[in-house]
Amino acid sequence: MVIALIKEIKKHEYRVALTPNDVKEYVKNHHRVLVEYDAGIGAGFSNKEYEKAGAVIIKDKLELFEEAEMIIKVKEPLKEEYELFQKGQILYTYLHLAANKELTLALLEKEVTSFAYETISDEDGNLPCLRPMSEIAGRLSVQEAAKYLEKPFGGSGVLLGGVTGTKRGNVVILGGGIVGMNACKMAVGLGANVTVIARSAKTLGYFDDIFSSKVTTLYSNEANIKEAIKTADVVIGAVLIPGASAPELIKFEDLKTMKKGSVIVDVAIDQGGCFETSRATYHDNPVYEVEGINHYCVANMPGAVSLTSTLALTSNTLKYGIEIANKGAKKAIKNRHIKNGLNTYKGKLVNEAVATSLDLAYKKID
Repeated sequence: MVIALIKEIKKHEYRVALTPNDVKEYVKNHHRVLVEYDAGIGAGFSNKEYEKAGAVIIKDKLELFEEAEMIIKVKEPLKEEYELFQKGQILYTYLHLAANKELTLALLEKEVTSFAYETISDEDGNLPCLRPMSEIAGRLSVQEAAKYLEKPFGGSGVLLGGVTGTKRGNVVILGGGIVGMNACKMAVGLGANVTVIARSAKTLGYFDDIFSSKVTTLYSNEANIKEAIKTADVVIGAVLIPGASAPELIKFEDLKTMKKGSVIVDVAIDQGGCFETSRATYHDNPVYEVEGINHYCVANMPGAVSLTSTLALTSNTLKYGIEIANKGAKKAIKNRHIKNGLNTYKGKLVNEAVATSLDLAYKKID
């Protein structure tokens, strides 16, 4: 199969979907790998390294798309890339289609067979290709929030860990998944007062076991959320419904009850966001203010730490990519975990959660 590694064009996206070592694996499996010129430069990988690994460097993106049978990326394609796709191509990347009807319709029109990193599963029911970025985003969420609490950045001037004779900052985490757990580790490590709000008793019990008295756990309901955010210096939105849009847990009116200069970080922005006032931002202008509350809603947070993110991502995506390339889409989806990653297939939308979120027709495949 002809594999094409595409350079990311999303603003301030520095990750790359294959390292030179990954290219070696595809070549070893008898695939031809085309790499767009400077695709890996943001993560520290040169064109020469890819060539040494057995890839062919291509400067013309159109030529790349015309030759490719399988396209591998990090982020979802942007509008200027839609028309480059060829009928029947395989796309392997993060898609987050539940928040992007235009892209979904473009993939259906082009009859692209798309596999989304974020919906591939494993034997334990986890999302192995989403996990590494969730871990990074969770840790970054507290790191970035701490920065934007600083007065020069428009924050209230609170140090999350406090010092002798002062109160510690209050961090509220909505969601107890991978993002929530990693955000909690960082917040506890900084010495903040941390409250985790989640729906599952099992999840809350796990946080109690791991963090003991260092964390307060609450069941997720409107009353608990509204009460917790009143004293919060930082609120982390860490809610995930696989494949579907994120629920809006904090409304515009709720911001009026929060402390001025506090920070909310919406890690669910790729799936539409879990705050009513969220809108996607970029690394060069990541924060905006609503009702005196700083919003950090960067849709590709892990891109800021591109080398770590690339290595973490590719260590999980490689084996599934190799299997898809080796077998072709039709045979690869006999693996139910890869099948769970399938979002569009032969012009049909085959992910039910995405179809429901976008109010589009869903086609079940056997």
